[in-house]
Amino acid sequence: MQQNNIDGAALQRFNPNGQEGPIRDAISAKVKTAAETYGRKFYIMYDVGGWTNMQSEIKTDWTNKMSAYASSTAYAKQNGKPVVCIWGFGFNDTNHPWSAAVCLDVINWFKAQGCYIIGRVPAYWRDTNSTEVRTGFLATYNALNMISPWMIGKISDISGADGFYNDHNVGDQAYCNTNGIDYQPCVLPGDLQKHQRVHGDFMWRQFYNMVRLGAQGIYISMFDEYNEGNQIAKTTETSAFTPTGLGFFSLDEDGTACSADYYLRLTGDGGRMLKGQLGLTATRPTQPVISGSVPAPIGQTITIKGNNNLYVSSENGTQAMNCNRATAHGWEQFTIVDAGGGKVALMSQGKYVSSENGTQAINCNRTSIGPWEQFDWVNNGNGTFSLKGNNAKFISSENGTQAMTCNRAVAQSYESFRANQ
Repeated sequence: MQQNNIDGAALQRFNPNGQEGPIRDAISAKVKTAAETYGRKFYIMYDVGGWTNMQSEIKTDWTNKMSAYASSTAYAKQNGKPVVCIWGFGFNDTNHPWSAAVCLDVINWFKAQGCYIIGRVPAYWRDTNSTEVRTGFLATYNALNMISPWMIGKISDISGADGFYNDHNVGDQAYCNTNGIDYQPCVLPGDLQKHQRVHGDFMWRQFYNMVRLGAQGIYISMFDEYNEGNQIAKTTETSAFTPTGLGFFSLDEDGTACSADYYLRLTGDGGRMLKGQLGLTATRPTQPVISGSVPAPIGQTITIKGNNNLYVSSENGTQAMNCNRATAHGWEQFTIVDAGGGKVALMSQGKYVSSENGTQAINCNRTSIGPWEQFDWVNNGNGTFSLKGNNAKFISSENGTQAMTCNRAVAQSYESFRANQ
């Protein structure tokens, strides 16, 4: 997630008093540690399906166990309040039997604890004639801080995504705006086993629709649900790596080669468009396979040595970067992050390198990736590489005699570097 600039995850939590309870407790602790380590956010998402004594037990679970996680620096906050999501209120089936009044009581209880509440609700939540929504729930939904309609099974191709946008998403957003509710639509990569993905075009169309809609957030369904075919996590590239006899397909099932991390990269680019770091575009910018002309060691932590045989230092972000260290320690180590669209970012000590658009010496002090923190990794063909900023200029070591810059029109010796030398 860090490598692909995916902000956070909703940690699904089923009835904690069932047989999965101890496992879910252990996973919660691991997620907290990992999120803190890698600078990601997480929040608890209660899936209340089949939870017989939900009304009382969900309150006890939050009070006695889960509320402690809200003190973590990695726990997601909105408007200063810890985020809690509840999946399943208002679905008209025997697995979700509660009345609107019971669900409203739970929502208001969490809000009284100071929480920001997301409702993962039926896709047609505003339609009082829909058979998938229990009657009388609209007033209950109005009590939520954010509404997130569940989309699995509702769309399967680009025309369907556009149809749902026009018939439902536009009205949903208008309703939420009128009633002071945030809107978090659900974006799907598509069911791989049903051949829905169209090598990323299906997912990107949804990103485009939701960003032009003006949605306050986007929820991806899902991260690692391989059994349902909707995962964005790394997936086999070809059938040669897919177990036989299980009915699973690889990412090249439609004839287009895709790297194992393609949908992670695509999600990262969708997030950038949502945040305004990438202009609104209906054309998918993410390439299914990163070209061999950009041989960046994505995900690896490396040292960078200039032509002067000295190492590049981040200076811990306290001053402009230099290429003047005889040995490499923590400040001289950089993680190469996929910044989307074939670009990379360089991270050291939890901060990103910025080109400063070439107007001043470069720094390693940014907390997020914007245009100035994106670089082309250029293979020079002689064992060296160069880094070209968004200003189309190259980073220079300045031969270690002054702070490094990103203002060279061509890459020569000062602009050539070696990794792990």
